[in-house]
Amino acid sequence: MDLFADIPLQLADAELDFRPHWLTPACADQWFEQLQRETPWEQPQVFLHGRHYPVPRLLAWYGDTAYQYSGLVHPPQPWTPLLSEIRAQVEAVAGQPLNGVLLNYYRDGNDSMGWHSDEEATLGRNPLVASLNLGGTRRFDLRRKGASRIEHSLQLAHGALLVMRGATQHHWQHQVAKTSKPVAPRINLTFRLIRA
Repeated sequence: MDLFADIPLQLADAELDFRPHWLTPACADQWFEQLQRETPWEQPQVFLHGRHYPVPRLLAWYGDTAYQYSGLVHPPQPWTPLLSEIRAQVEAVAGQPLNGVLLNYYRDGNDSMGWHSDEEATLGRNPLVASLNLGGTRRFDLRRKGASRIEHSLQLAHGALLVMRGATQHHWQHQVAKTSKPVAPRINLTFRLIRA
């Protein structure tokens, strides 16, 4: 099986809408540069096994309400004109309103996101998560819950949009693993609807 097969994605119990060239390179360049420069990036710490560890990437939360996951509570930054513009374009693809976005800044291959599902109670049943990639290409892995084997991987390149819908978060986990390969800095925007 080709782990890097292009669309369409046919994974059981998942609804994935992958648009690898959603943005023009010029638009993606402009958005990346402005977000990298203007975002008030933070690196919070998580408490695991009796110790504090820095999250292995920088992040920022913008939205209409606070967002809590992994024991962290993120008070919302107010929407900027650029993020409001991006949100409107993503909502047109998603087909629903989105009231928050988590920005993750991966500075290099040492920055990562571990295995998880986006299934917090505040996201409701069958949450939609729309993920926009700007900057360096990183591998996005998917595996069945309860499994250890990667079942499918996507190369999320500059300007790619991935929308996960339906029961995806109930049956699948995803990650962005560390890599020793040279990779350019990457900003990932994950839009969602907080229902609380």
